[in-house]
Amino acid sequence: MPDEPLPEGTDSILDEDGHEAAGATAAELADDIALEQEGKEEERNAAGGTSDAGDLRNAFFGKFDELRDQATDRAFALAQTGKDRATAALDDFAKTVEDAAGEIDSRIGSQYGDYARRAAESIGGFSDAFKGKDIDELFTEARDLVKKSPAVAIGAAAALGFVVARLVKAGLPETAGTDSARPDDRAA
Repeated sequence: MPDEPLPEGTDSILDEDGHEAAGATAAELADDIALEQEGKEEERNAAGGTSDAGDLRNAFFGKFDELRDQATDRAFALAQTGKDRATAALDDFAKTVEDAAGEIDSRIGSQYGDYARRAAESIGGFSDAFKGKDIDELFTEARDLVKKSPAVAIGAAAALGFVVARLVKAGLPETAGTDSARPDDRAA
């Protein structure tokens, strides 16, 4: 290969040790590097090492592991955010029930107001217990609950799914021109 000019801003060619290569051209150094890489590849293959396909496989699984770790971290962050929101909502609900207890005393009777106060205390206690647990503990307890009583877990999941579906349906805007009658009924 003829002497190739050095890239702009490059004063000299350095060898692999970082020393200036005396009289070496870019082409000669490129050839040296290619030969050195071929030698390393042959050494790996002779020693039963990995090939390029193995390197690609390792790179793929390395990237896969990295993405899995990122997804796990993100899931735990979202779970922590959800836990914080749930405990805040429970605290607000307990406060609302506690505030309503006085109104219940005056309208219905002090006995029912006391029921409301005990309910507010129970909700507050549950919220405090929930706050005191980390995400790993909560996942472990949920997993144990499912193992102990799968029917209850399936029923709770179905009920939660029904509630979420109703909330989503209630939040969707109605489309224009929707009648309760079907098109077949209008033609009759």
